[in-house]
Amino acid sequence: MSATVLLKNESGVRSMTGFGRSEIARDNRKITVEIKSVNHRYLDLNIKMPKKLNFFEAAIRSELQDCIKRGKVDVFITYEDFTESNVCVKYNKNLAAEYMKYLAQMAEDFGLDNDVRVSTLSRYPEVLCMEEQSTDEEELWAFLEEAIRAAVRQFVETRAREGENLKADLTGKLDGMLEHVDYITQRSPQIIAEYRQKLEDKVRELLDDAQVDEARLLTEVTLFADKVCVDEELVRLRSHIEAVRENLVKGGSVGRKLDFIAQEMNREANTILSKANDLEISNRAIELKTEIEKVREQIQNIE
Repeated sequence: MSATVLLKNESGVRSMTGFGRSEIARDNRKITVEIKSVNHRYLDLNIKMPKKLNFFEAAIRSELQDCIKRGKVDVFITYEDFTESNVCVKYNKNLAAEYMKYLAQMAEDFGLDNDVRVSTLSRYPEVLCMEEQSTDEEELWAFLEEAIRAAVRQFVETRAREGENLKADLTGKLDGMLEHVDYITQRSPQIIAEYRQKLEDKVRELLDDAQVDEARLLTEVTLFADKVCVDEELVRLRSHIEAVRENLVKGGSVGRKLDFIAQEMNREANTILSKANDLEISNRAIELKTEIEKVREQIQNIE
């Protein structure tokens, strides 16, 4: 199984920040590959390499796209060939003959001596030139592919390590968010009971301890309860938190999905804050929004 296939099958959360480098020297040739990446909404792949290797760009992109789904990725490839026989001198006889023909014509036209020597003619443009010998493309690609896969493996490993750190951090933040949700869940019924008691006390005070209209009181409390009820928002928020946790365990390229879920969590927290008619719940909702924003920031780093 190839290195690329192995990388494709790796699971776990991966960061979009990574670095990989490989250098292979063999048979008087050396290839160096460096890969580094930062956050990006999509995959932005930039490859810088010698013109000699341009023929392989499509194959290089295919190798990288198998393992990298998101991020701004810069790839730098250098190639050195120290083989003594990789270039040769080429003699352009036809061009030299053209030079000689026109030099002879010039000597005749102007009555000059045709004193051209071989050493002089050899320095005329393109009479003698250096020509790089053809390269075995299959052999060169095998050499290049080996270096790319080594760099990619290191690159993916650094992303995976950072991804595990992100996963641990996010899991801790999700636990903290659940604590806020649990508190609001427990506190919500209490504020309704407190509101009923305050309302009843106020009515009794105004009526000088006369009989309280229980039906009217119940109606007022019910209206208040409907206004401040956040049960649905809390249920959805718990569901979103669990969805983030499940995707972190599942791994893979889940960054975009997690970002969408985080937006939904923020929407629920905003609704809870807007409905809050209690200082303690308001404070918890603000803390909840702060934690969600921290989660969103971290999710931006996930592939």
